[in-house]
Amino acid sequence: MTLTEERAKNSHIRRLTKPDPAARSRGGQRFLLVGLALASVYSLFPVWWLIVAATKDRTSLYQTNGMWFADWHLWSNLHQVFTYENGIFLRWTANSFLYAGVGSLGGTLLALATGYGLARFDFPGRGLVFACVVGSFLIPIALLTLPLYLLFSEIGLVDTPWAMLIPCLINPFSVYLAKVYTEATIPYELLEAARLDGAGELRIFFSIVLRMMTTGGATVFLLAFVNTWNAFFLPLTVLRGEENWTLNIGLYNWSGKRAESGIDLTSLVLTGALLSIIPMAIMMVAMRRYWRSGVTLGALK
Repeated sequence: MTLTEERAKNSHIRRLTKPDPAARSRGGQRFLLVGLALASVYSLFPVWWLIVAATKDRTSLYQTNGMWFADWHLWSNLHQVFTYENGIFLRWTANSFLYAGVGSLGGTLLALATGYGLARFDFPGRGLVFACVVGSFLIPIALLTLPLYLLFSEIGLVDTPWAMLIPCLINPFSVYLAKVYTEATIPYELLEAARLDGAGELRIFFSIVLRMMTTGGATVFLLAFVNTWNAFFLPLTVLRGEENWTLNIGLYNWSGKRAESGIDLTSLVLTGALLSIIPMAIMMVAMRRYWRSGVTLGALK
């Protein structure tokens, strides 16, 4: 065998024994897909159980398979939820939308303005202010609930909507997100050009900054909305009368009636819990277009 033939043979052997990058990539993709599928099943498992449980009456709930349907009682459960105690469930739903909607919208506007000011204005003590913001959102909300209750008791705001709305307007974590997003999307040159054209600071913020921070604002609003909608300890502390309760507190009260008076409202609680997650799903779908437009804008830049 000549030297040339031997080299060709060795080269052919190396090609046969060398790992195929495409095959390795396909193996990694399969592993990733399996992991995502398992994570999806794990995440959807409680939702599936809740959907199945909401279609059963009290007897079927305890005597049938919890992961599959039995007799269909969803419509009767819905009717009982909306009519029990003169339709108090609808009042709790309206309260939750008030606290989460109005509070999150106002909190988002304040957070964007504060984050913009910390990111694009130079003033004495800016670093200290930002350090206080970062330190404050590391404090659990449960530790602040009792001081808030004592403060609201002194000024007569306990058991009023303001006891929920005022804490929702101030969210240090939202300020932090707004500052980071402002630094990434709002260039100094654009602000200077607007000032040279004679625009005031308020006009710059509302006409330029807010429009460019749509994606960040949507993220801040959604996080604040979900946090307020799912809040439990704060409304449990500052809201006394059931006409001001949120959905979470109302459903918790229904679930406790079994121990207090022997009335089993488990079917109503589960049906109400299923209804309470629908606004979250709608909110996620509604906010998706803002994130998509933000990603497209970044690609165009």
